[in-house]
Amino acid sequence: MKKILKYLLFTGLAVLFIWTLYFLYQKSASKPDEFKVEKLARNKVVKKTVANGKIVPRKEILIKPVVSGIIAELYVEAGEVVKRDQPLAKIKIVPDMLSLSNAENRVRNAEIAVQNTQLNFDRNKPLADKGVISAAEMQTFDVALKNAKQELAAAQEALQVVRDGISRSSAGNTIVRSTIDGMVLDVPVKEGNSVIERNNFNEGTTIAAIADMNDLIFQGKVDESEVGKVKLGMPVVLTVGAIDNAKWDADLEYIAPKGVEENGAIQFEIRAAVKLKDGQTLRSGYSANADIVLEQRDSVYTVPESIVEFNDKGDSAFVQVKDGKDWKRTHIRTGLSDGINLEVLEGVGPETELKGAKVEPEGASITVN
Repeated sequence: MKKILKYLLFTGLAVLFIWTLYFLYQKSASKPDEFKVEKLARNKVVKKTVANGKIVPRKEILIKPVVSGIIAELYVEAGEVVKRDQPLAKIKIVPDMLSLSNAENRVRNAEIAVQNTQLNFDRNKPLADKGVISAAEMQTFDVALKNAKQELAAAQEALQVVRDGISRSSAGNTIVRSTIDGMVLDVPVKEGNSVIERNNFNEGTTIAAIADMNDLIFQGKVDESEVGKVKLGMPVVLTVGAIDNAKWDADLEYIAPKGVEENGAIQFEIRAAVKLKDGQTLRSGYSANADIVLEQRDSVYTVPESIVEFNDKGDSAFVQVKDGKDWKRTHIRTGLSDGINLEVLEGVGPETELKGAKVEPEGASITVN
């Protein structure tokens, strides 16, 4: 009985040893690599360059006063839509003391002149009625009286303009009005602020900034390495960082003839006219990215560019084609690439099986050095 148990024990150990050797052999045996099979697919291939910039109105007007003074009333706020000649603010004139004194003196002198000519006229009118003096002589007194009254009226009007900024014959310049139809983007002043008139020596204080928000442009910069590929009239697709899942079409309408150095690189300014659809709105100053379409192919045969091999010069392309159980290196003629998909013109057909990316075994780990 002991011998039988001994033989069974040795037999079990032998079987376990052989099975362990077989398991380790199977574990260490290398399996052939597996690869995905790719085929030509029809895709849209777009080659583009990207420019960074912002959305701005084509025309933004800064409204400035023509008289100096203090803001008495503001009639608008940022965001309101205004029409041409609509009042924006009212300015209270702070008169210059010397100008005010001169205007008052002019009025007093004019009043004295009226009184004097009136006395002369009244003194000679009865004589003219009796025929003592001629009508021609009397006419000089009449003209002098009319001129004196006209000078008094002009002096009083000048005094009112200096003191109040308005006159009887006109509304004056104390009411600041919009010069265009559009939206008020900013009102940088408050009621009570002092403002300076625009003149040859000063650009004046801005009362409001107004722009037509239905006529927007993209304003951005393109690097010198890309500007040679960009042409006027090219289609542009805009994406705004503040708005998700929305795109705007635009047309490139301006490329700066002169570059500007920024951070060691030469940048060229570009502008593109934004095409707003019904119901779409954009705000001035939004940062945006512009995809400028350099070339485009619709519904062409493509392969993933990652499976294409290029020679050292980069002027020949190859793919691995299924040949029985093996792969055969085949030359292809390529077209446009967008960095992900590559257009295939000749060399393989739609049903040809191509060698794709390597299939990693399940549970395999990727080591990053």
